[in-house]
Amino acid sequence: MKILIIEDNQDIQTMLVEAIGQQGHQTVSAYSGTEGLLLLQLHAIDLVILDLMLPGKSGQDVLREIKSHSVLPVIVISAMNSMDEKIALLKAGADDYLDKPFNLRELMARIDNAIKHYQGSTSKAVYQIEHLVYDSNDHRMTYKQQELNFTPQEFKIMSLFMQNPNKIFTKQELFELAWDSYYIGEDKTLNVHIGNIRKKLFAVSERDWIETVWGIGFRLNPQINTAD
Repeated sequence: MKILIIEDNQDIQTMLVEAIGQQGHQTVSAYSGTEGLLLLQLHAIDLVILDLMLPGKSGQDVLREIKSHSVLPVIVISAMNSMDEKIALLKAGADDYLDKPFNLRELMARIDNAIKHYQGSTSKAVYQIEHLVYDSNDHRMTYKQQELNFTPQEFKIMSLFMQNPNKIFTKQELFELAWDSYYIGEDKTLNVHIGNIRKKLFAVSERDWIETVWGIGFRLNPQINTAD
């Protein structure tokens, strides 16, 4: 699992990175709310640990932005421990809340619980953007009820885009997730599969569903994602 830690205190960052790493998870560190939102676009994140008192965008703003388009679990850690504040955060979509200072063992348990709950809630779901539908119950993707004939790797790539419509995936992330193999910088295989996906989707919809973000990777075309 890859966990994004949005916390501007260097000592707390170091402590969390070490503790989470010992549990076998990967970590990505952000020191401001703005940086945290950017890293969410660049990495396939499974859970966010979010401080509230941040430079740039506040933790409250980051939480609202994440939950406006995602069910990604967010655990808030903060010294702002009033009951009204906690209730407001939970209503805004926070999955859990811990007061500072917190017990690391308790945080690790809450992380495990949040990930299990998230995996359970997303393991059987239907994702739809316009007429394109990904049904994870039976692993089918259709456009206007016409089943799309994707290869296994093409299907994995498109299912990632459908589940994370606002995320920019790097070439490394797409390759390693689709092929379950270490990425060594060879782009030809991935580019061929992206090209095939584009052709198959254009054939049924006459629209380009995938945008190339130069120097970074690919994402679902935001013009389609934000269409009414």
